[in-house]
Amino acid sequence: MEGSEKLQRVVEARMKLKARFEEKIKATPSVADDKPMGYGRPNRHGMPVTPIGQVLTKKWPVLDLGTQPDIPLDRWKLTLDGAVEHPVSLSWEEFQLLPQTEDTSDFHCVTTWSKLDMNWKGVRLLDLAALVMPKETATHILCYGYDSYTTNVSLEEALKPDVLLVHTIEGAPLPREHGGPVRMITPQLYAWKGSKWIKRIEFLTKNRLGFWEERGYSNTAYPWRNDRYS
Repeated sequence: MEGSEKLQRVVEARMKLKARFEEKIKATPSVADDKPMGYGRPNRHGMPVTPIGQVLTKKWPVLDLGTQPDIPLDRWKLTLDGAVEHPVSLSWEEFQLLPQTEDTSDFHCVTTWSKLDMNWKGVRLLDLAALVMPKETATHILCYGYDSYTTNVSLEEALKPDVLLVHTIEGAPLPREHGGPVRMITPQLYAWKGSKWIKRIEFLTKNRLGFWEERGYSNTAYPWRNDRYS
């Protein structure tokens, strides 16, 4: 398929996905909660800018499973498969040809720190989903990292416009220690829901626990409900 045809298909599928999940997205707690727990001015989606139990930091601490994979761009691949109509495996060059989004959002770590106003560039998960088109039975994704990490996210959270697979932070390539060349970010959930060194996104027809979820962390991870553990 030519690049222009692929982009047109993505645009059309994106509109269908937006319509399909619009009401579910509007009902999620980080948008619709009428009693959110937190402090300060409203953030971009109406919640207190600092969720309960969080402390603001200007630093960006490094957290991982003890390894930091080194993946050359010519070897990096992103596979999208599972309950989809058009499974695909993207090279770095193909990933860069997809619609690129620049966005500013906040980063909330379950270990109680939050970093505000981070400037990202990458590809929306919504656009990646539009490329492969989830089946009607799909409800969740499971993300896999090159470090063997996994984490699960419901589709109504994953398809929000600020959920990105980012390769750039503050105008520079995403550092290896923070998940470069590409990591996922989930600004409306705790950050463990965004896999570093991401290599695969599997669309699921039922929820499946990831690495930390199997070890007692929350399935849903809503910062404004102090939703850290199951």
